[in-house]
Amino acid sequence: MTVRRQWALPTGLVLLGLVPALGGAIRLEDLSSGGPVTPENVRFFDMPSPVIAHIFAALIYSLLGAFQFVPSLRSRPWHRRAGRVLLPAGLVVALSGIWMTLWYDVPDIDSGFAIVGLRLATGGAMALALVLGFLAVRRRDFTTHRAWMIRAYALAMGAGTQVFTHLPFVFTGAVPDATGRTIAMAAGWAINIAVAEWAIRRAASGPSRRPTSLSRPGSGRRVSP
Repeated sequence: MTVRRQWALPTGLVLLGLVPALGGAIRLEDLSSGGPVTPENVRFFDMPSPVIAHIFAALIYSLLGAFQFVPSLRSRPWHRRAGRVLLPAGLVVALSGIWMTLWYDVPDIDSGFAIVGLRLATGGAMALALVLGFLAVRRRDFTTHRAWMIRAYALAMGAGTQVFTHLPFVFTGAVPDATGRTIAMAAGWAINIAVAEWAIRRAASGPSRRPTSLSRPGSGRRVSP
């Protein structure tokens, strides 16, 4: 694989992650400067810790996680060391998202049963995928580990894809109601999961380009890619 090809996907993921990162940076600027306070963001000023933790963890997870998809890095210690940062960061993203869904007073457009259920299901599924991925790598099942980590990352990147699924409202000037908002958000997560499952199955059915584990010369010890 050429250098350009192996960096194409991570570059695209970084760009996708920058979309919600910009929104998070604006949110942090508002919180640090003390305003402006509106009915839509007053909850963040009343209790800023969960949203600050969510923004910082999401920034680390989305941007650093993109480099886990570089093939040449998966056989190096960097991949394992980065994973030790990404696992707790990902859990903070998932669990803080669940907390905010349950305890923040959200605007009416985000308070419907469907969208609340979607957010809780997504946060729970992401946390579960991270735990299952961790357990898989502990038993040296690298194929399963990779599959669960791809699913967790796909769910986390839903915020980036949702920017694009909301574009029809931007182009038409329409204000989405609760149903439109729910459909746009669900579409973002659904697209990401569909792409993730396609990638997982494509890797499983395609020809093996490299072994799932490597032997370190002279040590007899097997290490993960």
